[in-house]
Amino acid sequence: MSRFIIAGITQRETIVKVKEIPIEFEPYTGERDTIYMSAGGDAFNESLALRWLGDDVEFMTVVGEHEDLSIFNPKDREITLSTKYVLPIIKETPLEVLLYDARRRAQRFEDLKDIRDAKYDMSLVDPLVPDCDMMVLSNVNFCRPFIKRAIDNKKRLAVKIHNFRREKEIYNEDFLKSADILYFNDNSIDEDPYDFVKDMIQKYDPQIIMLGQGEKGVIIYDKQKDFTVHYDPVNSDQIVNTAGAGNAHFACFLHYYLKTGDSKIAIHKALLFAAHKIGYMGTSNGFMTEDQLEQWEQLIWDPRSQWVEGV
Repeated sequence: MSRFIIAGITQRETIVKVKEIPIEFEPYTGERDTIYMSAGGDAFNESLALRWLGDDVEFMTVVGEHEDLSIFNPKDREITLSTKYVLPIIKETPLEVLLYDARRRAQRFEDLKDIRDAKYDMSLVDPLVPDCDMMVLSNVNFCRPFIKRAIDNKKRLAVKIHNFRREKEIYNEDFLKSADILYFNDNSIDEDPYDFVKDMIQKYDPQIIMLGQGEKGVIIYDKQKDFTVHYDPVNSDQIVNTAGAGNAHFACFLHYYLKTGDSKIAIHKALLFAAHKIGYMGTSNGFMTEDQLEQWEQLIWDPRSQWVEGV
């Protein structure tokens, strides 16, 4: 079991299944089981995934001043997540609406409310930092003070870069320069993926870079092992919704990377974890325990014969 401090964005999410994206105008659409609402967001999903895997997690985020914190722990879920460090200090909880179709195409609408102005109470964080194994951050303003805590205490720092854009790279430089592990999603990256990874290596020199590519898989760079490798996703016949797959993938990778010190083992486990997750609706559903993951692995994938690597 590892100890994580997770800080970042949490939001209320609404996921809507549509016939096709782009959407053709219809004045009314009425279909059963096509709209799903729950808590979501990077910090929440990563924290919950790590709790399922057996880790000790301090979940730190900000929500609206009138938010009902029970949304984070629905009664029918086996795993609970402490809300001790969920601070209701902004006017409204951020919102996201995600439309998706059967072809796995998705369109997001995000309203972060006044989260950019939030200031987290770091006196709550300081006593916890010495005992944590890793700090995991979103690149949101209130997380910036966490960076210094990680550096001063010589803690590993992992950052999931939310919606990376070149024109805003300068605003993310403190996260990019300080992180040991960086995770990007290629949804907003309009350039050759290998060139992008190479550029991040040259500029920021992290230990690990992961570039999630959705249905194309993932590119991973490991400085210690000196490789840049593409892995295909694990095929799943039960794809319900892919929202949140990146958070699941990232969290599982961190769990096994800390446990084994081996990025190849960690990425292998993470691909399986994410493949199972997308068989469920909602970004915070479909996670497995370690035992469940090991059982599923034995059923569908022999790890001794399935490595596919390309530099």
